[in-house]
Amino acid sequence: MWNAENLGAPLARDPIFVYNDWSAYDELSDNIPLTEQLAMKELDEILRLRRFGVRVDYYMMDAFWFSPDGGYRAWRKPNWPNGPDAWIEKCRNNRILPGLWFGTNELVKINPIPEWQNSLTANKGEMSFFEGGFLANFMDTMQYWYDHGIRMFKFDFVDFRAATPETEKTKTPEEIWSRNVDAFRQALQKFRQRNPDVVLVAFNGFGGDVESTAGPFPFHSPVDLRWLEVFDSLYSGDPRPSDVPEMNFWRSMDIYSDHMVRRYEQSFLPLERIDSTGFMLGNTGTIYYRRNHAWKGALILMMARGGWVNTVHGNLEFLSDDDALWFAKVQSVYLRLQSMGRTKTFGGIPGEVQPYGFGSLDAEGEVYAVVNPAQSIEEIQMPRLSQEQKEMKDGRVIFRDAGFLPVLGGNKIKLGPGQMAVVGYGKYARPEYDLGIQEDVVIPRSIAPVEAVFSPHGKNAVEATVAVPQQGSLRIIIRQRSTKDGNITRSWKGGPPSGTNMGKVFVLSASQDGKPLPVEINYDKIIWSGLSWAVGEIPHGALSPGLTVTIECSSAEEGPVQLEGHVYEVDY
Repeated sequence: MWNAENLGAPLARDPIFVYNDWSAYDELSDNIPLTEQLAMKELDEILRLRRFGVRVDYYMMDAFWFSPDGGYRAWRKPNWPNGPDAWIEKCRNNRILPGLWFGTNELVKINPIPEWQNSLTANKGEMSFFEGGFLANFMDTMQYWYDHGIRMFKFDFVDFRAATPETEKTKTPEEIWSRNVDAFRQALQKFRQRNPDVVLVAFNGFGGDVESTAGPFPFHSPVDLRWLEVFDSLYSGDPRPSDVPEMNFWRSMDIYSDHMVRRYEQSFLPLERIDSTGFMLGNTGTIYYRRNHAWKGALILMMARGGWVNTVHGNLEFLSDDDALWFAKVQSVYLRLQSMGRTKTFGGIPGEVQPYGFGSLDAEGEVYAVVNPAQSIEEIQMPRLSQEQKEMKDGRVIFRDAGFLPVLGGNKIKLGPGQMAVVGYGKYARPEYDLGIQEDVVIPRSIAPVEAVFSPHGKNAVEATVAVPQQGSLRIIIRQRSTKDGNITRSWKGGPPSGTNMGKVFVLSASQDGKPLPVEINYDKIIWSGLSWAVGEIPHGALSPGLTVTIECSSAEEGPVQLEGHVYEVDY
């Protein structure tokens, strides 16, 4: 029975650190396969990072390790000719607990085995949890892998609308949903009781709307808080650009994960139970070929959000030995703060372009991670996190993006446009806690709006003429909106290898006296999750004084859209 007193209490005893190999490979928005060679290579990388002090507790084998016809009992033969035993043994010999991904009740690259047939929906794409033999067989499979050493289970692609054709005729959609939820939750409760050291994590389908940061709130798909009885964490969306335009593409992705954590928190999930899934390295389509760009800020924010399941995805070989030392230093700060369970959010809502942050404290000091998503220099106040907290003075900026130098005074900090910083108080203001500067995110030292009136210029295109600034570059920002209701609208043009580069979807061009000007952009990527904006800059050195600049912006959307344009003078 649902016990309200248990909701929010972490099932795990302490924060954990998980390595997940997704984004080192990608078989959904790319064509890089999962193989034993790749998985073992990343395990060796874990062991290398560990020598420099990086903590990894679990290794999650993500999607598509399984044979299509094996009912999640057999591994894919061509890629795992000898099965998983060597991987499981090497993990456990090195004090790393292995985990496995499961597609739950949706058939994603797997075929229904005989035991699942009488649970199938009419379209043969899902299985009902409360009818036929699927659920009993599925839970037996979970126990089979637990008995083989697996200690973490990831549940993805779940559909609680699933019912057999006969049941669809006699029960309402609400009854079907309720019976599916109850059946699966009760099965997981029994599994946890039998295996109390297991870690269970929930991904797609367990509630929350994760497609964009511009959608309405509360969620159309609410989170059923009873899942907190059985799952250690619920994820809040795969990394993707937010609907907040930023010159640095990766900062817009930080804002997406920050925003989703705030929205899940507003849905009454404790921060400890939210896995932001916000840190991925990789050279695959799922992570937009990020490699390790702007990874330091992403790691700090992932930990600053307060979740107890800290997940690192992808190609660990992109981290050098020196990177590993820095990584371990961040862990040493934040894992202790996380374990105190005293992380608080503050400021505005990230997707609403308001400065915000995450603050954590222990008995000896406080650490605040702050972000300014706006196209202006903004000041934000860092609140006291507890009644016992001393007066906030003698703080110190211990991490920041390059460029704009944050101005810290007492409990207030002034940040440049799109900037992130970390502030330490108490012992965390000491020099030994300094985390340096993120050199590959450069923030303008000044920004000012430039008068620009954008007028229609053909289908889904606008044009404006502006004056040349005296000393700065010109930053151009376009946001795409619906012509029906004015809401932010994403363009979805597919993932690799056949998707369209967003630099061809949103085109920014400029000219002076009929001659083209260079426009530097950072969003020219194949983005499986869609994009609603474009940002570009014309370097000051390319501009001729005394001549106006003509700016043209267009969208390749087939239907009519509204393009909202802004221009700023930025000086680095």
